[in-house]
Amino acid sequence: MAREASSEGSAGTASGTGGLDRLVQSLGGAQRALPPVERWNPPFCGDLDMRIASDGQWFYLGTPIGRPALVKLFASVLVREDGRHYLVTPAEKVGITVDDVPFLAVEMGIDGESDMRTLSFRTNVDDVVMLGGAGALRFEIGEADGVRPYVLVRRNLWARLTRALTFDLMALGDVRLHDGRPMFGIAAAGVFHAVMAAEQIEGLA
Repeated sequence: MAREASSEGSAGTASGTGGLDRLVQSLGGAQRALPPVERWNPPFCGDLDMRIASDGQWFYLGTPIGRPALVKLFASVLVREDGRHYLVTPAEKVGITVDDVPFLAVEMGIDGESDMRTLSFRTNVDDVVMLGGAGALRFEIGEADGVRPYVLVRRNLWARLTRALTFDLMALGDVRLHDGRPMFGIAAAGVFHAVMAAEQIEGLA
């Protein structure tokens, strides 16, 4: 079923049999604490026919990966470099396709009030993220789908908040003078996370 990674470098595509199974075996085959991928420097072995859709579903050879434990295992060794996503083991590095960002934030916790409130998020692969400094929350504004918030999970990997969580997050916002202009944003962990100019609010959130 699985396809083996080519050893021909960036022009290669992972092909043959055993590629997916080999990745699992090289990682020990079970979910555990996050491995030290930042210390691994394996060769690039081509692209694997694996895709993370914008709804967070993982696919291999066009078929959904139905085992949550396997998805969590692969998510633990996911890295993003130069705008691309890779799965990394001590022995190899393979490229995969990510439609938007690799994770979804599916649950939000709120502790405290106003500027010093603490926000935490649980992702669809059960990472728990505590919102940190100014760069840990970003927003994109689409004409069709309004505000899309993203929270930094780790290693330049982001999670997009579900639509339901987006409404919950926006309900915490207010308008403040920010960099000399009225801005709508979210205050958390002592930081005001600007979302948009105050005059843009109506109809977008």
